[in-house]
Amino acid sequence: MKIATWNVNGIRAREAQLCAWMERDQPDIVCLQELKAEVGQIPGRCNLVDYHVYWHGLRGYSGVSIHVRKDLVDAAPKFGHPEFDMESRMVQLEIGNLVLASVYVPNGGKDYPAKLRFLTRLIAWAEALHRERREIILCGDLNIARTELDVHPKERKPGVIGQSDEERALFEKLLGDQLTDVGRELDPDNPNLFTWWAPWRNMRQRNIGWRLDYVLASRDVASRATSCVVLADVGTSDHAPVMMTTS
Repeated sequence: MKIATWNVNGIRAREAQLCAWMERDQPDIVCLQELKAEVGQIPGRCNLVDYHVYWHGLRGYSGVSIHVRKDLVDAAPKFGHPEFDMESRMVQLEIGNLVLASVYVPNGGKDYPAKLRFLTRLIAWAEALHRERREIILCGDLNIARTELDVHPKERKPGVIGQSDEERALFEKLLGDQLTDVGRELDPDNPNLFTWWAPWRNMRQRNIGWRLDYVLASRDVASRATSCVVLADVGTSDHAPVMMTTS
């Protein structure tokens, strides 16, 4: 199974790229973030006929979605939102005992306390599901570089939002003993594993970036992962897709 996440930075701008990528790689589940569009503004051909899809967006800002290949489920899955969802930042679905979510954590630049509150509620959400013995796959743009290794040396700025000790501590609390950062688990020592690049000075071409986009999974799910790769060749968003493949 292939499960992917991508911050598209505007679904209307990335319409053709999304269709071409999904045709090429045939992911089973796709989580998108930063749609920057209301449901009525989503381009028609982004509703690919082979997928159930749920769009959750606002005009010109934020927004998330989940696409699920129809042959993966017997009927349209149950989509929903945790009660702490704000600004169309989270959508989840249930497939049997699995809860899968697409999440777009606030950047924090305009309202840092709101980012911390969102992360705290996200942690509580994950902990509650673990107590119910549910499996979890959490995909998306978490807007935190987990460790120093997840930031190019030229971009490391101690204490800056996205690299602060406070945010990184919350990231580790989200993982706890239950969730695995699949990309780093499978590639633990790679100093060049980035998913976001500032859109200037050829930062992407030079691979001077941050790792902000993740697939986090319950340990049983993560143990079946055979790869979790950054698809840096896809699209013109400032983020690249990340795709986990499981056996």
